[in-house]
Amino acid sequence: MKALTDEEIMLKVSNGNLDMLTTLFDRYHIRIFNFLYKMTRDKMVSEDLTQDVFAKVIRYRSSYNSGNFASWIYTIARNIFSSYYQKQKKERSYMIHDDSLDSGEVLITDSNKEELDHLQKALAQLKPSDRELIVMHRMQEIKYAQIAEIIDSTETAVKVRVHRAVKKLKEVYFQTATNEM
Repeated sequence: MKALTDEEIMLKVSNGNLDMLTTLFDRYHIRIFNFLYKMTRDKMVSEDLTQDVFAKVIRYRSSYNSGNFASWIYTIARNIFSSYYQKQKKERSYMIHDDSLDSGEVLITDSNKEELDHLQKALAQLKPSDRELIVMHRMQEIKYAQIAEIIDSTETAVKVRVHRAVKKLKEVYFQTATNEM
C-alpha cells in the first residue's frame, strides 16, 4: 500500500475524516514546535502555540484548497506567532529575552554550548521577520519556493531577503563576539 501524501491526508480531513489528522500531527508537530521555539525561545509558549496551530487546522480544515500542505500549516503557524508577538508587544516593550538556551531543553555539548548561546543571542537581536526567514530556511530547511508561498512573496524576493538576513546575522554575531573579548 502506498503511503498517502500530506495533501491527500488533508483532503480526507477536510472531508470530515478527523482520524487522519493524527498522521499529520505525527509528521508535523515537532517541526512546528521547533519553528515556534526558535521564534519565541520559550518552550511552554511554543507548546501552547503548537496546539493552537493544530486547533486551527481542525477549525479551518474546510478552507484547505488542495495546495501544498506544508505551506498551509506553516502559514497558520506564522500567523499564530504573529498574533502572539503583537499581543506580547502590547504587553511589554520587548519579546525576546537575552537569556541563553537551557542545556536541558536542547542537546548540546560543552564545546559548542558557548557558540550556540552566542548564536541565539545574535538571532534574538534581529527583527522578527529576519529571524523567521533564517529559522525557516536554515534551521527548518524549508525551500525558498515554499517560504515564498508561506509569506506570500516571490521566490526571488525570499532568496534576497534570506541572504540579507544571514548577512545581518553574521554582522551581529561577529560584532558581539568582538565586544565580548
